[in-house]
Amino acid sequence: MDLHGVSAAVTGGAHGIGEAIARQLAARGAKVAVGDIDEDGAVRAATEIGGVGRKLDVSDEQSFTAFLDAAEQEHGPLALMVNNAGIDWIGPFHEEPDDVTQREIAVNLYGAALGSKLAIQRMLPRDRGHLVNVASGVGRVPLPGSSTYSATKHGVVGLTESLKLEYRKTGIGFSVIQPAQVATAMLDGQPKPRGLPQVTPEDVAKAVADAVERGRFDVWIPRSQGVTARLSVLLPRRVREGALNVLGVTKIAGDADLEARREYHERSFGRR
Repeated sequence: MDLHGVSAAVTGGAHGIGEAIARQLAARGAKVAVGDIDEDGAVRAATEIGGVGRKLDVSDEQSFTAFLDAAEQEHGPLALMVNNAGIDWIGPFHEEPDDVTQREIAVNLYGAALGSKLAIQRMLPRDRGHLVNVASGVGRVPLPGSSTYSATKHGVVGLTESLKLEYRKTGIGFSVIQPAQVATAMLDGQPKPRGLPQVTPEDVAKAVADAVERGRFDVWIPRSQGVTARLSVLLPRRVREGALNVLGVTKIAGDADLEARREYHERSFGRR
């Protein structure tokens, strides 16, 4: 897809990865609508790139529909949908509050499913469009201490894999984005596992835009992580889990600085 003049919508676009994606798409000529639960942030981010910003709760169908209606009214028929909104709670799973679990699933998984459905409904009559779902590297591997987040990202991967097959005979393209740890507020207080790469929001944004322009489905950032993930599934479970332990993945919850995450948790979940 040539991004010049394309009507695009990005969720979770006020900060971090979403804001970087919106900037990258605009830099390549797309007309971008930015949606975020942080309305002021969405308007600011959109204004800076000459787009349109709206408050968006991705777990609410009316809110999502209104956002896409505004995007199409301003920029024309939707051609590119980027479901990026996501939140992450760090801590022992048995201590995770029920409302936190429900909110993570609502935003990360249901939000991606709802955004995909609404976008496809708009793209099918024109037999044209591209859908990008931002998952995570932990959509393919486990992440102890962030089990609900990992489960939702596994779900986003499965959703996008299934949609690609279901709509293979249409003109709609699909991409699933699987970054390593991304240097955003979501990492506040998290330890950095040994041997695992950390990338920037701009790295992810460039990979998203490249994937749309080149029609790539399976996108890893960095690409080396994809090779590692594919090879790891060939190992016996005991060896694979041992390697994750050596890398420090199993210590994230125990070693996380929850005080440093306080502001992020409060902003994302309304609780400390």
